[in-house]
Amino acid sequence: MNRREALRAGASLWVSVGAGIATSGRTQNVVHAPPVTAFLARAEACKPTLIETVQAPLGLITPVADATLPLGWTIQPAGDVAAMEDKVLHKGDGLIIDFGGHRTGHLSFDLIGVGHNVDAPARLRFVLGEVISDVAEPLHPYKGRLSESWLPEEIVTIDYLPQAVKLPRRYAFRFVKIEVIDTSSSFGVTFKNVRAHALTSATGPPPPLAAAMPDDLKRMDVVAAATLRDCMQTVFEDGPRRDERLWTGDLRLQALTSYAILPNNDLVKRCLYLLAAYPRADGLLPGDVYEQPVPVRGGDFPNDYAVFFAVALADYVQATGDVATGLDLWPTAARQLEVLRQYINRHHVFVIPNGMWVFVDWHDTLDRACAMQAIYIYGLKRVSELALRLGKVSEISDYPGRIAAMENASLKTFYEARSGVFVSGPDRQVSLASQAWMTIADIGSKGRQAKALRIALQGAQTVRPRTPYLNHYVCEALFLAGCNSEAVAMMRAYWGGMLKAGADTFWEAYAPDTPRVVPYGDFHINSFCHAWSCTPSYLLRAYAKQI
Repeated sequence: MNRREALRAGASLWVSVGAGIATSGRTQNVVHAPPVTAFLARAEACKPTLIETVQAPLGLITPVADATLPLGWTIQPAGDVAAMEDKVLHKGDGLIIDFGGHRTGHLSFDLIGVGHNVDAPARLRFVLGEVISDVAEPLHPYKGRLSESWLPEEIVTIDYLPQAVKLPRRYAFRFVKIEVIDTSSSFGVTFKNVRAHALTSATGPPPPLAAAMPDDLKRMDVVAAATLRDCMQTVFEDGPRRDERLWTGDLRLQALTSYAILPNNDLVKRCLYLLAAYPRADGLLPGDVYEQPVPVRGGDFPNDYAVFFAVALADYVQATGDVATGLDLWPTAARQLEVLRQYINRHHVFVIPNGMWVFVDWHDTLDRACAMQAIYIYGLKRVSELALRLGKVSEISDYPGRIAAMENASLKTFYEARSGVFVSGPDRQVSLASQAWMTIADIGSKGRQAKALRIALQGAQTVRPRTPYLNHYVCEALFLAGCNSEAVAMMRAYWGGMLKAGADTFWEAYAPDTPRVVPYGDFHINSFCHAWSCTPSYLLRAYAKQI
């Protein structure tokens, strides 16, 4: 079962069918066009060489249960590296190594047999944890809906000692728990020269924030930058621990942050070409691509992500000035808006048909109609900007009229003057998603946008974000509307809450009132370094004058 299928199955905090969520696990009866080989070749030409940094551990730790803490554990030092290397471990023994921070990469060590005769292999179990609960709690019995093979554990048998060992798989980790399953009664083992081999395609340290920025926001920036760094591999991965996939929605946020702190324009370019290489027969692009061992299309078609491909290309050309790539991908970007145009009715409203997946957020009750209307308008506006940069204005001559008609329809259909907010669906639902996207699309006056956001923020029945992805767009909308104190307060409550929970990188899933949120049925299958969580570093720079 993959991530999208898991989120359709079973009841959980996040899982159900809402407006804009396809009722089936995968898009059915999709006709794919052949891969665009020229785009794949251009993507391959931009593939980066990963930078390896060898890191020594800080020492040993012991988790101590503490129910007052968000993850339920505190970390107690249990010895330095010398103490670790002095330990001789026998059957049933173990230790937990702390590297002091998150990284994506490999683990190596020298394994030494200690005893009168090494007469059997050494069999070891490793758990590589992103957070303390990974190594403090048993991973089994596993209760999740995603494949158990994603759990960060390995059983390794070493036949001959002494031996230098480098585990073959790549991991995302701060902690390494080692248990000796067995040796023999004749010998034990000791670990020397334990090293992490951190991998990233990011180069150089991020530029610092202004000295006057509050210390808690500086710490937030450091952790956000680490999140992006560890997701920057040979594509912008959604999570280096689990999924390891390129998604359009994640890419857009990673690229914005990358331009601001860790520029790697070729990596953005590579990802755009990989996504563009796999259209459906009608030209719509998938929302995701698998990179390894060779690139292949994903089977997911979130229609808002199709808009965000065009937006991400507009961002790229604006940030880099790379008009040649913009021109090369222009037909693909423009096609996304044209494929989706069929869903706009005669009243200039985007109507989400049954079975269409519109993402916006993982939320069981969110009505997405208002947000998708705004996302489409935003796409038209950003493609208009792109056309101006590329000299393609003549190809979008109808865009101004279409934008004006959809803006007017938005105010007529979705804005409720009596309550002062944008509403969505037959139940006139009020959500922060609706207010945020209408603000980002610049529908109505700034005063109206600010008022709608503030009213929704105070509403007891307001549907609120469940992911860092939508929390980013709500924070950005607040800044755009001039609601600066509310934006900073939301960043402190959300990403600051993860910091208080002990995050070294920001997580895939978090709710301030439920830190151990379980979107897939088991907390240990969550990703604790996830691409769509990296944007505080972007927000703190893009809106620095408003903080």
